[in-house]
Amino acid sequence: MKVAVTILNWNGKGFLEKFLPSLFNSLQQSKYEADLIVADNASTDGSIESFSDNPDITWIQLDKNYGFTGGYNRAFDILRKQTWEEGKNPYTHFILINSDILVPDGWMDSLCEFMESHPEAGICQPKILSFNRHEEVLSGKKENDQFEYAGASGGFIDKWGFPLCRGRILSCIEDDLGQYDTPQRCFWASGACMMVRADLYQDLGGLEEEFFAHMEEIDFCWRASLAGHQVWCVPQSKVYHVGGGTLPNNSPRKLYLNYRNNLLMLWKNLPEKGKKGRIFFRKCLDGLSAVCYVFQGKFSYYLSVVQAHRDYRKLKARVKVTPNEKGALPYGMLPYSIIRKFFTGKKRFSQLPF
Repeated sequence: MKVAVTILNWNGKGFLEKFLPSLFNSLQQSKYEADLIVADNASTDGSIESFSDNPDITWIQLDKNYGFTGGYNRAFDILRKQTWEEGKNPYTHFILINSDILVPDGWMDSLCEFMESHPEAGICQPKILSFNRHEEVLSGKKENDQFEYAGASGGFIDKWGFPLCRGRILSCIEDDLGQYDTPQRCFWASGACMMVRADLYQDLGGLEEEFFAHMEEIDFCWRASLAGHQVWCVPQSKVYHVGGGTLPNNSPRKLYLNYRNNLLMLWKNLPEKGKKGRIFFRKCLDGLSAVCYVFQGKFSYYLSVVQAHRDYRKLKARVKVTPNEKGALPYGMLPYSIIRKFFTGKKRFSQLPF
C-alpha cells in the first residue's frame, strides 16, 4: 500500500503553519508508505514561500483556483503522471485532507488497516471531531469531545437529499461519548478527510468539477456506490477539524453552493423513475427555506437560494448523469424526511429508525 496524503491549499498559510507539523510527524511514524503532498490553488498569501523549501513535502502549484473539485482532480492526475514518468510504484490510495485538521499519531494506520481487510470498501473516513471543542477539553472547560459538523462518524442522506451524520442531524451536534465507535457502512464520507482507492478515483473520473466545492464528496460516494463499492466510517481513526476554514458556515456563498450542488447531485444520481417529482418537491422545500430567510431578514440568504436554483437549471445539462438502470437507491439513503423526524424530537442519530 502506497498512500498520497494530499492537502488542497488556497490561502491557508495560517492553517498550514498550525497543523502541517502534526500531519508530517504522524506520517513519519506510520508503518505504511505515505507521501505528504500540498496542492496549491494559486494562493496569494505566501503559503508556498513558507513551506516549499521542505524536501519532505511535495508541492504541486496550480495556475489558478480550480476549487476543491478541480484542484484535487488536477493534483491526482499530476501525481499519477509523475510516478509513471519516474518509474516509481504508483499510489494505491489517496487521502484528501483539509488544511485545518489536527491529526493524532496512528490516525492513518487505522484507515489503511481497514481498507486492507475490507476489499469491498472503496472509500472510508475517520471519526471527525471538533478541534475547537477538543481545545476546551484539553483546558478543562469541557468534559467531552464533540462531533464536527462536516462528517462526524459517517454520513447519510434522507429521502429528499438532505445530509446528516452519525453524531449530527441538521443543527444538532452530539458530544462524542463513544456511542458511534463501531465501524459503520454509510452513504458518504466527508471530504474533510477521506481515503479512496486510487483506481476507483480514476475510474469515476474524480470529483464533479461543475460543483467547484461543497456536496462533491456526497456525489462522489453516491457514484461509487452505484458502481458497486462500499463507503465506511472507521472511528478507530479520529481527527480534529476546525471547520469553515475556507468559507464560514454563515457565508451566503457557501449556502448557494450547497443548495445548487444538492440539486445537481440529485439530478445526476437518482434513478429516472420518480426523479423529476422528487427534485420538484426538494425545490419546494428550498423555496420554503427562502421564504423563512426573508422573514428573518436574511435577504442575502434568500438571494443565494434563488441564484442556486437558477444556476442549477443552467448547469444540469453540463453534468454527466450516472447510469442507474436498476433504479437503485444506495445503502444509507433513508426512506423518510429528516426534517420531519427532527421536528418531532428525533435529534440524535441513535433515535432514528435505521
